[in-house]
Amino acid sequence: MKRNLVIATVAAAALIGGGTATAFATGGDDDGAAAKSSVQLKNDDRKDDDGKDDDRDDRKDDRDDAAENTAEAKAAKVTAADAIKAALADTSGTAVSAELDDEDGGLVWDVDVLKGGAWHNVEVDPGTGKVLGSWVDKDDDGDDAADAARVNSALKGASTSAADAARAAADKGTVTSVDLDDDGKAGVWDVETTGAKGAEADWHVGLTNGKVTADRSDSHDDRDGQDHDGSDDDGSDD
Repeated sequence: MKRNLVIATVAAAALIGGGTATAFATGGDDDGAAAKSSVQLKNDDRKDDDGKDDDRDDRKDDRDDAAENTAEAKAAKVTAADAIKAALADTSGTAVSAELDDEDGGLVWDVDVLKGGAWHNVEVDPGTGKVLGSWVDKDDDGDDAADAARVNSALKGASTSAADAARAAADKGTVTSVDLDDDGKAGVWDVETTGAKGAEADWHVGLTNGKVTADRSDSHDDRDGQDHDGSDDDGSDD
């Protein structure tokens, strides 16, 4: 349900066409908000892949990823639930997703808010809880109305909000993202957490009962080069 890809796609299309992407400008953009964030990660906390492809390098990459995840989670003094609260104080509506996002070292909470039939993107400082910028996503492909209708249908009768889901999963680790999953017959909140050692885990939170269950459909534990079901990363079995 994250809608940031729409912004990136339109911006890229504008550049290819020789134009400029200004359709979203009411309060800022991802890069601008990240530059203003009070949380700027050190280079040591942000590891780059050296491009090698071997088991030893894979293990190093996993350690680097864990270290980066830990650094981001520890740097975010503002919780996902509080970031959503701040975003809704700035832009009233329904929070559909929130993600802790690293833009070139600048950390922000990226919150998507549905207000009527319009989608708003709100960036919140993870260090202070201050709103750094907000803007409306332009409906270039005409999908916004359908997306809004689907979300409203999924949330009809729901008693658990995105902030509630974040609070419910907080005892599993530091919540780094919350997103509405309305693909199944019974929608849930998808919540991602980061543990003390940087391990990531995925959880489902019920829309009506707030119950937290492990998401078995995905796994971040690929240290042996295999997915959770035992198949290789390319989908083939050994």
